[in-house]
Amino acid sequence: MNDFPFTNQLVHEKSPYLLQHAHNPVNWYAWGDEPFKIAKEKNMPLLVSIGYATCHWCHVMERESFEDPELAKLLNSHFISIKVDREERPDVDSIYMQAVQNLGQQGGWPLNVFITPEGIPFYGGTYFPPERRHNLPSFEDVLIFLNNTWQNEHEKVEKQGAALIQAIRNSSARETKSGSLDTLDFDGEDKAAELFGRHYDSLNHGFAFQQQNKFPPSMGLSLLLRHHRRTGEAHSLAMAENTLKAMKNGGIYDQIGGGLSRYSTDYKWLIPHFEKMLYDNSLFVTALIETYQVNGQQEFADHANDVLQYIDRDMTSAEGAFHSAEDADSEGVEGKFYVWTKEEIEQVLGHKTASIAMPYYNVTSGGNFEGKNNLNVTQSVAELSKELRVDEPTVIEELGRARQLLLETRNKRIRPLLDDKVLTSWNGLMISAMAKTGRVLDDSKRIEKAETAMNFILTTLHQPDGKLLRRYREGEARYDGYLFDYSSIAVACLDLYEATYKGEYIGHAGDLMALVEEKFSSDGAYYETADDAENLIVRQISGYDGVEPSGNSNAAMAFLRLSAYMADPALSAHAEKIFMAFHEDIMEYGLNSAFMMQAMHLYLGGLKEVAIVAPRNHSSTDEMLKTIRRGFFPNAVFAFAWADEVEQAAKEVPLLTGRKVVDGKTTAYVCRQGTCLAPVTSGADLVKLLNYE
Repeated sequence: MNDFPFTNQLVHEKSPYLLQHAHNPVNWYAWGDEPFKIAKEKNMPLLVSIGYATCHWCHVMERESFEDPELAKLLNSHFISIKVDREERPDVDSIYMQAVQNLGQQGGWPLNVFITPEGIPFYGGTYFPPERRHNLPSFEDVLIFLNNTWQNEHEKVEKQGAALIQAIRNSSARETKSGSLDTLDFDGEDKAAELFGRHYDSLNHGFAFQQQNKFPPSMGLSLLLRHHRRTGEAHSLAMAENTLKAMKNGGIYDQIGGGLSRYSTDYKWLIPHFEKMLYDNSLFVTALIETYQVNGQQEFADHANDVLQYIDRDMTSAEGAFHSAEDADSEGVEGKFYVWTKEEIEQVLGHKTASIAMPYYNVTSGGNFEGKNNLNVTQSVAELSKELRVDEPTVIEELGRARQLLLETRNKRIRPLLDDKVLTSWNGLMISAMAKTGRVLDDSKRIEKAETAMNFILTTLHQPDGKLLRRYREGEARYDGYLFDYSSIAVACLDLYEATYKGEYIGHAGDLMALVEEKFSSDGAYYETADDAENLIVRQISGYDGVEPSGNSNAAMAFLRLSAYMADPALSAHAEKIFMAFHEDIMEYGLNSAFMMQAMHLYLGGLKEVAIVAPRNHSSTDEMLKTIRRGFFPNAVFAFAWADEVEQAAKEVPLLTGRKVVDGKTTAYVCRQGTCLAPVTSGADLVKLLNYE
């Protein structure tokens, strides 16, 4: 028996976000032809309300407004209402987010945009409160005002809509810039590093930009590692190291269960917005393991593994793919699952363990979050050992015991919502992070997990005609893939190749990027949607690396690396088109293009093509492979084959063509920009060639 007083069209959907609203009194529709047809027939405006399942303020607005029968009556009488999961439909979200930003507002979610039956936006905002406060109109006031405007001042709607759609189209227009490729240089990277330094928070680490919140800047940190390697600039490395440690030790990181939250609400990384996103943790792991490659400090490898253990335990599906997110709220309260009172910890741990764990995690009677403690670390084990006059092995043992006991206790609490849908592009980011970590640490089990996830994507979300789909949940694969889906999986395939040296991954990456060129290309950069996708009011092109890399940034990286493996300069030319399209943005304010600048770094540094051929059972092989795994060589791609298989391997990876062992030893060939250097047979000599500019 159905105990819900209301049920709307969303009950038929798979999206956890849409299903959260399936029993609102608002007569919600999912995005599709039907609501637009009804709006045209009735000459009514539409509300497009966009969010995602683990969005705290989306929950707040639902409770305050969308569950209110009186507000629902107002909406149902004068508007056609559509709910959109931004993670399923980033194309819809991006268009209407730009509309709100062009209205002079800061973007965010929930995103509530009012549009004409033709899809043209004319008004919008993010969160609207139930009563007027903080200079925000009440949601009811907004609805009454817009209904009156629609009925009596329609010319204002048309004028505003025309201005907004023109602004969106202008910002999406990307053509190849006139000029020469010679104008591409490292000035943009140097300027970005300078800007990072100018905004660096030397006290709390990370970067203090205009907003109050601090978001994980993982892509920027990876860029700073590349800047350090190229220039030797110590401050670039220090900013990356210190920020990674500050995030790992801060309250933004789940000190008991692992995993990074979406952002910190303060400059100290202390109190997070407690939701955890797959993409944040993927990029965080990548920055951590790259830093380990640069400095060899074990703590960064340990930190990467700690995040991945969280992914294994809480974010991996039965099929081995990766879930999308965990909510900030449980039982309707933000952070409730994660925080502790001092008394709870003492009761769980007992006096001896608590006497070590509480000072380590900064537990106090008053707490730091609404009377409770969000755990964080501000001193090392060595410092705590000295302070408590307890030997380090005992401190380490007791902290390990404390973490296990607190995790077991916490697991008995009501958990936050798990958004268990599988998103193709986000899985690509995590597969890359796992493949890189497994490769660097020579961890075959970690690589196997990355391969399992990739196999799921390539079998369940990969269509017979080669197309990718965007989302999988409860047996349903749906929505055409976007540029980021294709390019993210292509890059992940290339990372898996370098972790396994299975040539099939090069083939998969090549096939995906061939489809990108066929279905997404323009005169300059690449469209976000394919040429056979749904026809929205704008077909967008973007190079903005926000909380995740853009599809164009990933595409540039994939094309460059593929060009080396396939010995095909035409693929590199596709990347050059992207760089030229976004040249001005990159050169002027690279902070918004941190991943694209990583691809530019690869391009400008003179991509080195390394082919290694090894005889079976030779001691030199392990040394050579360990050299390329452990070292940080962001300007190189690596191919490998056994000498008795090299001819066959070269059919899938042309970079291996004609390579032979020299003097019976494992042999590395290094080529750059059409010039090949003499082969070398030791790891030390290979490093010299890789470091040679």
